[in-house]
Amino acid sequence: MPDKDKDKDKDQVRLKPFMNIRPGVYLACIYGAILLVILFFILLRPGILNPGSVLIAHSEPWGAAVLVDGVYMGTAPGSFFVPRGQRRIEMRLPGFTPQEIEKEIRGRFFASRFFPRRVEIRKTLKAPDPALAFLTEAADYTAWTFIGEPSAAHQIPLTLSEAAYRFGPAASDPALRELMEDTITAAARFAVTRASLRDLIRAKTLADNHGLSPSPLSLLGSAGDALSFLDNNPEAALWLASVLTADAQAAVTASSWHAQAAGAQGTAPPVQAMGAQTLQLGQLNFRLVEGGSLAGRNFPAGTTVETFYISETVISVLAWELFLQQQPRWRRENTAALVREGLVREGHLEAISFPGTPAQGVSGISWYAARAFCQWLTAFLPPQYAAWEVRLPTEAEWEHAAKAGLPNTGLFWEWCEDPFVPLSFISAPSAAVTALGSPERPLRGGSWINPTGVGNETRGSLPPYFSSPFVSFRPVIAPRGNQP
Repeated sequence: MPDKDKDKDKDQVRLKPFMNIRPGVYLACIYGAILLVILFFILLRPGILNPGSVLIAHSEPWGAAVLVDGVYMGTAPGSFFVPRGQRRIEMRLPGFTPQEIEKEIRGRFFASRFFPRRVEIRKTLKAPDPALAFLTEAADYTAWTFIGEPSAAHQIPLTLSEAAYRFGPAASDPALRELMEDTITAAARFAVTRASLRDLIRAKTLADNHGLSPSPLSLLGSAGDALSFLDNNPEAALWLASVLTADAQAAVTASSWHAQAAGAQGTAPPVQAMGAQTLQLGQLNFRLVEGGSLAGRNFPAGTTVETFYISETVISVLAWELFLQQQPRWRRENTAALVREGLVREGHLEAISFPGTPAQGVSGISWYAARAFCQWLTAFLPPQYAAWEVRLPTEAEWEHAAKAGLPNTGLFWEWCEDPFVPLSFISAPSAAVTALGSPERPLRGGSWINPTGVGNETRGSLPPYFSSPFVSFRPVIAPRGNQP
């Protein structure tokens, strides 16, 4: 039986009529109003406060930057919300002619959060000069290789392979096809990280398949080219052993291929003593260095240099002062203007004075400043040397002379003329090497601050605008055009 005493203890709430409206009626109205407010905020408010459409952008090739009224929104393919109104929509891709349209963007008031209005745009971009555009992207690849391996703090774009994808369809032109192949070969000289090696391999496979996804047949062709490339560059074993993953490194270092390449280092024949003929030019004495072959870990097999003269010392302070008298724009007080031109950095012509530092030689010289000195000095060559010029030595010339017993090395790092490539022993077509260039220039010789561990084959590099108190230069006199 029910417990009547417990029922008596329960509280009972009875709603009273409000303005003669029964509780059941006004509660229904309250709940309905709340529901309408919720529906308003969900279904109507977004479309009222932020009317617009979702822009769905497609580009061929993929990866074009999408801008709305000059504001970057992202890359195609992609979808982006665009506010209502008359809008200017652009698609841009390096090396391609931009595409631009005027579009009226409308909005949807009801349920725009769930069912937004959509506007779809498809554009095909054309490259007016695919060869130049591909070279530009390849030059960006070389610059990224100096950053090092990617990390959580910085990521490295697949610049070279993206260029191979974008411009691959145009490679039906044999001339462009050859240029792309030569450029990728030259770019291999910069693949010093796993990220850059991955980008290089991806670029090769895409280029071999005209920018499309590789087929089994094209993959076999790419693999055959890679094996031929490795066979033509024996020291590639040492290169791969330094950039591959740990497991792959172990497989390479355990191979006879690696052992043969490692054993070949240091076996280059010594350079014979050169002639004693000298040439004096102003304050500088130049020594004749006879041409010949140059082998070693830094150069491809068969590298030769032609006869040239090289300064016996780095540029003295007196010789530099004579230069400044006729070329005052390079004076230290003009550093700010030179920095704005991108020719030097702060530290231009600065020298460090500590016990044991060398008293001779000007330092704090950028590569651009060194070249300006050489161009100035060329005007003073004797008439019989009208077909010659004063310039910085190439790396091959510097090492060739150093092995011949060039005196006074090790005081400063010394600028060289040619673009710096980390893997200089890899052979590549000279035209592609020149076209690709490099963001840095070589340094040779070591300085007084690091006398140990620096030999004739030790290499360094800096951006050409960099000015360091540990860097100077010595010029050479060589026939015009006798350089990479």
